[in-house]
Amino acid sequence: MEMATSSNFQARAFALPNVLTYARILAVPLVVACMYGQEILQGGIWLRWVALALFIAAGVTDILDGYFARSWGQQTSIGRMLDPIADKLLVASCLLMLAADGTIRGWSLWAAIVILCREILVSGLREYLAELRVSVPVTRLAKWKTTLQIVAIGFLLAGTAGDEVVTRMIDISFPFVTYIGLTLLWVSALLTLYTGYDYFRAGIHHLNNEMG
Repeated sequence: MEMATSSNFQARAFALPNVLTYARILAVPLVVACMYGQEILQGGIWLRWVALALFIAAGVTDILDGYFARSWGQQTSIGRMLDPIADKLLVASCLLMLAADGTIRGWSLWAAIVILCREILVSGLREYLAELRVSVPVTRLAKWKTTLQIVAIGFLLAGTAGDEVVTRMIDISFPFVTYIGLTLLWVSALLTLYTGYDYFRAGIHHLNNEMG
């Protein structure tokens, strides 16, 4: 009986949607290593493109793992736990590295801070509400927010490498790619504030009920 239970657990733990989530977590140190090697260790600009390719691949796994989990009926507890963690690790690590290499600087740092603080707040609220057995579903706007964050970070990862390509194409020296990324980052930060308020309001509502 124990062997059957163990075998069933392993089968579910290594179902394709979970494997895709594991791959996304594994991509985090690889993306960081590429960015660190390019900027801090003065490596070639090609490392920037590798970081972007890994980031895009990780983003694709985020779409596919949810699709396969729903289509194949392979939704698991470990998958539900690790999926948002993988997303937050990827976004947070990239934002920190982009701030470290100066791609995100000045006032734009506030956009990154808002995004990171919101993720910490929501994680704490989710843990608190889980203890009360209260589920807060992800809204459509929150999904758009996440998508916009991913797109913004993708542009910023291309950064100077993308700017050089555009400059050669149109013969105008202007950081178009970086500016598009920063603009999208600010828009996603504003959406982050709005969706974060929704979670905070739900948490306060249940807290008042519990105390009352």
